[in-house]
Amino acid sequence: METLRYIGLDLSITSPGFAIIDVKSRKPTLIAHTHYKTESADAQTLRYELIESFALVWLRDNSRKPSGRSVPPVAAVIREIWPPSRNFEQNDKIHGAWSAVDRALSRVGLSVVANIAPTSVKKAVAGSGKAEKTELAAAVRRSCGLPADYAFATDDESDAAAVCLAYLIAENLIDI
Repeated sequence: METLRYIGLDLSITSPGFAIIDVKSRKPTLIAHTHYKTESADAQTLRYELIESFALVWLRDNSRKPSGRSVPPVAAVIREIWPPSRNFEQNDKIHGAWSAVDRALSRVGLSVVANIAPTSVKKAVAGSGKAEKTELAAAVRRSCGLPADYAFATDDESDAAAVCLAYLIAENLIDI
């Protein structure tokens, strides 16, 4: 059975999170996760450029075949959506981060194919649309067969993995 790769995104201007889950025989395996911390003292436009640069290198390294290494094909890129806020500046920051990552995705021949609401992610993965960050991270560990003490560097990383899992569950691509 072919292994397929899925990329989950939990994007913000402060600390965008990225995760990769491979699926083989309906079993999810967490392959990689990371985040990029921007500096609030930097200009907003510089923060977008830094996010794009980071995303481009990370996506390139995790979505194509460098010589001597086999990488499964990317089947889908999934992003957690941002519920519109009454605060225009907050919406602008989120959409700027989305655009930065979209440009990086485009450069490696990928694009977002699905957007999932935060409550849908929490409900699908942790069983409750009101699950706390710790509950969501624990559900990601269980779903991917990781030890209970497996540590994510930030919530952004476990959230990105949860976005991936929510899509895989909704599309009936995994058994958990």
